[in-house]
Amino acid sequence: MAKLIRFLPLIGFMLLGFLLYRGLFLNPQAMPSALIGKKMPEFQLTQLENSNAVVSTADLKGNIVLLNVWATWCPACKQEHPYLVDLARNPKVKLYGVNYKDERHAAMQWLQNYKNPYVFSIFDVDGSLGLDLGVFGAPETFVIDHTGTIRKRFAGPINGIVWQREFMPIIAQIEAEIFASEG
Repeated sequence: MAKLIRFLPLIGFMLLGFLLYRGLFLNPQAMPSALIGKKMPEFQLTQLENSNAVVSTADLKGNIVLLNVWATWCPACKQEHPYLVDLARNPKVKLYGVNYKDERHAAMQWLQNYKNPYVFSIFDVDGSLGLDLGVFGAPETFVIDHTGTIRKRFAGPINGIVWQREFMPIIAQIEAEIFASEG
């Protein structure tokens, strides 16, 4: 029994090492969201560009919406930003931003320097909307359908390959649903 007790720390260390090693191969983009299929959480926050303009969940309804969580402190956000500027020209979707846990002046300067692809950005200084959305970090992008229902969450930067693989199928599905309900 005394010999077994001596090996318990080694066994514990090996088990912990195995769990950490396994965690290295998990895909953070595959983390499911509890909000898929549920309505966008209610919120009332100000616009980044205009601290007097209050926006709410109602401002995101009626179109296919991409809600992109971004911040100036996020290197991957800077990487994806040129693609978002191109994507903003796509008439199929409306691109809105959530400036997450950032400083208003720095974020406005960032958009001025790198171009602003968003219809508007929501200023989420304390991260309350991000918390309600289950955001782990930036960038994250949500697809919200015309009824205000969250259809997809994607963690990480968007580029052309990601757009084709992850976003186009769900957007095509939403467009088919809109067409079927109208005609």
